[in-house]
Amino acid sequence: MRILLVEDEADLGEAIRRALLREKYVVDWVQDGSSAQQILDNAGFPYTLGIFDWLLPGLSGIDLCQHLRSQANPLPVLLLTAKDRLEDRVTGLDAGADDYLIKPFGMEELLARLRALQRRSPTFQPTQLQVGDLILDYGTSTVIGASSDSPQPISLTAKEFQLLECFMQHPNQILTREQLMNRVWSIQTDPMSNVVAAQIRLLRKKLADHGCGAMIETVYGMGYRLNA
Repeated sequence: MRILLVEDEADLGEAIRRALLREKYVVDWVQDGSSAQQILDNAGFPYTLGIFDWLLPGLSGIDLCQHLRSQANPLPVLLLTAKDRLEDRVTGLDAGADDYLIKPFGMEELLARLRALQRRSPTFQPTQLQVGDLILDYGTSTVIGASSDSPQPISLTAKEFQLLECFMQHPNQILTREQLMNRVWSIQTDPMSNVVAAQIRLLRKKLADHGCGAMIETVYGMGYRLNA
């Protein structure tokens, strides 16, 4: 699950980014509205949620919401602001925001509101994904190899979890390196790095330890495929 965070306050943006990473979200963080609009207009980045500050350099969070809705983009948006008057909340919601969080706020409340937005989204994810002998549980952020009589959780890093989630959302489909980069790594990642191949090697090893090592296939010259 990928989030676009648009927040110009460096300390707050970093705190939110860290909280989201702990919850195994993929996070793209930018600090001005114009950069955010360029990213949103790039169909290569499939976002699950948006978190927009109201007051931003360049385009405001309100402008971004209006731009999304003018493009018929249903991306759920949580608007962050210090404005707490009733008329301000109405303005934000009328502009296309789905929820409104007043600063200062606790990270637990922000995460709870994001979970609520996901549940209301037309693209809401089920609580679990299962492909073959693998079960991915969103509630506990764990993966279980179900092939044995007493299945045990597979210990994965956040990036390994995100990578396996992407494969399990597209079983039996070939995913190119570029598609995996766009779905699992932030836009700040060097596109020429070998992170995809390196993470797939690590993920395969952990899956092999639970009897599922052959599920991820390399399709030479094309990409990778999770065989169900």
